[in-house]
Amino acid sequence: MTKNLCLFDLDHTLLPIDSDHTWGEFMIRQGWVDVDSFRAGNNAFYAKYQAGTLDIHEYIEFTTRPWRDRPAAELAAAHDQFMSEDILPAMRPAAVDLVRHHQAQGDLVALVTATNEFVTAPIAKAFGVDHLLAVRLERDGAGQVTGRVDGTPSFREGKVTRTAEWLAEMGLSFTSFGCIHMYSDSANDLPLMEQATHPVATNPAPSLETIARERGWRILQLFT
Repeated sequence: MTKNLCLFDLDHTLLPIDSDHTWGEFMIRQGWVDVDSFRAGNNAFYAKYQAGTLDIHEYIEFTTRPWRDRPAAELAAAHDQFMSEDILPAMRPAAVDLVRHHQAQGDLVALVTATNEFVTAPIAKAFGVDHLLAVRLERDGAGQVTGRVDGTPSFREGKVTRTAEWLAEMGLSFTSFGCIHMYSDSANDLPLMEQATHPVATNPAPSLETIARERGWRILQLFT
């Protein structure tokens, strides 16, 4: 039986960037979108996320629209380029070491992110994390992404639901663990952080830092 559980948010927690927003900028560089209108929309959705007012369903339709009809080979090549140009240079040794520390302790480690599975699957692999709870993308009978969310999105309270579902698949629950670490930078993750015995405000946004100080939670700065 695994003794401890360790959950990581991804963007601005393990990465000093937002991978979802950065993917949007990558699509602009690829010439897949109209620069001005897409950038304005991408920035507006990101601001809503930071403010805690994002409609995740509306955002998924927007952010998948430029690529969901593109050939698989083109998308695979784009993924490799995105990882090489944007993600790998942003991965910091301190973040990788933190993940490795919990793995070495024998913890059950998962990434729980509101960024979709298409963007984050190769990032989880780069961090060496086997369990990824990301926003699942609905697919039609031909396997084509529809622009809708499949099931509960791993966003705000949905992160608790998705994590509980994942644990239940293994015959576990939050109460199965003597210690639960949850690392996040965002107040959007308060519902999941409140399930943890050891919530860690990691590179916290001001709103989360205020709450962490009020509650006596650990504050960790992985990036300077």
